Amino acid sequence: MKKISFTVQGMTCDHCARMVEQTLLQNPKVMSADVSYSEGLGEVAVEEDISFSQLKMAVRKAGYDLSPLEKESARTASPTGYEPQESKRHVVIIGAGSGAFAAAIRASDLGARVTLIERGTLGGTCVNVGCVPSKILIRQAYHVHQPLVQPFDGISSAIPAFSDLLLKKQRERRVLELREEKYTQILRTLPNVTFLEGTASLENDRTVHVRLNDKSERFLSADRILIATGARPSAPNIPGLSATPFWTSTEALFSETVPRHMIVLGGGFVAVEIGQAYRRLGAEVTIIERNAQILNRMEPDLGKALQTYLEEEGIKFLFNAEPRKIEYHNRLFRVAFDDLTLEGDALLVATGRTPNTENLALEKAGVRTSAEGAIVVNEKLETNVQGIYAVGDCTTFPKFVYVAAASGTRAAINMLESESVFLDLSVLPEVIFTDPQVAVVGLTESAALSHGLQVETRILSLDQVPRALANFDTRGWVKMVAEKTTGRLVGVQILAPEGGEVIQTAAMALQAKRTVRDIGDQFFPYLTMVESLKLCAQSFHRDVKQLSCCAG
Repeated sequence: MKKISFTVQGMTCDHCARMVEQTLLQNPKVMSADVSYSEGLGEVAVEEDISFSQLKMAVRKAGYDLSPLEKESARTASPTGYEPQESKRHVVIIGAGSGAFAAAIRASDLGARVTLIERGTLGGTCVNVGCVPSKILIRQAYHVHQPLVQPFDGISSAIPAFSDLLLKKQRERRVLELREEKYTQILRTLPNVTFLEGTASLENDRTVHVRLNDKSERFLSADRILIATGARPSAPNIPGLSATPFWTSTEALFSETVPRHMIVLGGGFVAVEIGQAYRRLGAEVTIIERNAQILNRMEPDLGKALQTYLEEEGIKFLFNAEPRKIEYHNRLFRVAFDDLTLEGDALLVATGRTPNTENLALEKAGVRTSAEGAIVVNEKLETNVQGIYAVGDCTTFPKFVYVAAASGTRAAINMLESESVFLDLSVLPEVIFTDPQVAVVGLTESAALSHGLQVETRILSLDQVPRALANFDTRGWVKMVAEKTTGRLVGVQILAPEGGEVIQTAAMALQAKRTVRDIGDQFFPYLTMVESLKLCAQSFHRDVKQLSCCAG
């Protein structure tokens, strides 16, 4: 008998660790298997004639991946085994998500020696437990729902059959593929980059302490330090909640079953995206929001209109409500309020995220954080400590993967070059992937007024958009905010199917300081949804109801 130790990629919860163990134990030559989700490690006792590749192939079919645990828990990414020169400037990056990788790639391009440290799975939130699996879940639910509501005469509607388990496994497979292609393989090709598997913290403003996964330790001397440790789902302090098996977004994205009734705490984008997806997969869904509406940080009309469409699909809402107590008994959650109690077999907590900064020993270097623990950075991604930078969801900047990636690239330049570059967030598009989608960029009308601008607005309902009419789906509208004196576009809010595909055109118009007359005079392909921007812009100067279909 021999023992084999390994790291596991792709796990999102303790249940995943049990799945890996069960998969390994299906091989009669595996005597025992022990896998830890929190450490990302595993060990098996096997017969002498079994190979690691056999174990790896079996686990890969289940949607996970194994790598042998090297004695030093470290590997140099360069395929040639090149040892970087000590004279190169040394950049230590804590974290291995999108922001960290963007920084590592650019720092490597600039000739730095880079050490990348990750305690868990490569890729961070987006590819593993965020953007990618959530959009797959949403699309899967769309294809289940669409046959029931298709609007065309002559096409019969039917309830499609589907397998909860197969849908979950497909999400896992695509996550594994993208992580392998966009992170693991890229890491192997980066010159001058060393990857360490372990937990890092600051020893001082130029030294990083690493506890490697093989229990050994290292102290790394750094010329520059970049913190990119991301964030995790947080839970409110409600009596009884911590003692229940509630879901965060992670568990919801990889559940093997669709619950009968899912109760959702929170009314932000995670709550409405996942809530709608599970409703379309057949669950009853009740969303509980402590404020007066969903999407409360956005234009009020967006949340109210989206709520109407979600209610048409059967989602229930409870506003201005905070649970007094939560219990779990006989596989049922009981969420108690002063005047009623809700019961459900799943509870999704979608009330925000917490920066992963509490174990970094930031105080040893004097790095300043917000009251929530987010690292305070400026537009050059610098912290208050010279030589220490931070990017991504662990900072005070907006929590979007494309902001993290852009920040990583700019941080690397600022760490290594004499000329600084800045992160400009003045034109930042945002999309919520419900159906219809919510997409915004720039200023709302109220925000523009608060900035001292005199503005005027126009709202174009989608029943004035030829593409929407041809689709027989006119849900939603486009709203434009323009400066009254010049006509310069300052903001766009969209509620529309595939609105996320339209908003970038609006963002480019804002970036170029275009006026609504400029936009109205542009060529827009007919029939497209993006033509809604042209029509809305034209409505500042004429009645678009009086135009022929493709009038210029």
